[in-house]
Amino acid sequence: MYKFISWNVNGLRAVAGKGFADIFTELDADFFCLQETKLQAGQIDLEFLGYKSYWNYAEKKGYSGTAIYTKHEPLSVTYGIGVDEHDHEGRVVTLEMEDFYLVCVYVPNSQDGLKRLDYRMTWEDDFRAYLCGLAQKKGVVVCGDLNVAHKEIDLKNPKSNRMNAGFTDQEREKFTALLDAGFIDTFRHFYPDQTDIYSWWSYRFQARQKNAGWRIDYFVVSENLRDRLEGAKIHTGIFGSDHCPVELTLK
Repeated sequence: MYKFISWNVNGLRAVAGKGFADIFTELDADFFCLQETKLQAGQIDLEFLGYKSYWNYAEKKGYSGTAIYTKHEPLSVTYGIGVDEHDHEGRVVTLEMEDFYLVCVYVPNSQDGLKRLDYRMTWEDDFRAYLCGLAQKKGVVVCGDLNVAHKEIDLKNPKSNRMNAGFTDQEREKFTALLDAGFIDTFRHFYPDQTDIYSWWSYRFQARQKNAGWRIDYFVVSENLRDRLEGAKIHTGIFGSDHCPVELTLK
């Protein structure tokens, strides 16, 4: 059995001061994926016994960034998706394992006024092509902050948020296109009708206390891993970031 955790920590140095090491140890994952580390190389020394770690840093300081801690030695490690336009922001780390690829991703936010929506659409097509290419070779596990709530069930206030960043028709259609390309939203695989479970809450308006959240952190797997799906969880009781960790277990 493999246990995977993914967490947008919204600044690893900040969350390191809020019990990150204890949470990491307690969750005891085979693979622990991070997004929005907001680090450059050498800015933190956070290693755990029995784990190796792989880091992709954004060129811009204090921005974006992804990392994977793993108990299992990968066959190879890739940073980015091989498209220059997308590969300067530290958004993707891929581990090639014996029988699957693990892709940790922090998808670009479309931002206020949707000023990055056009760029996001290009990213979506290129990232989907990257994943489909991997899936032709072996199973693919994709995790991270995908910056989209797919359906109305995936956020507290769908009506008032329609066409806001993360809940535009265009972003939602791209997520549908990914599923149509042969991928599974693992949380919905196990809990198709579960409401009121979210992975991100705004720091404003006491959103977390009111559970006015969005489910924008995912584990998505290629169709050829369907038979190995064992369980999915969203750890809403874990604090330290505006996101909480999400989990997948695979046979």
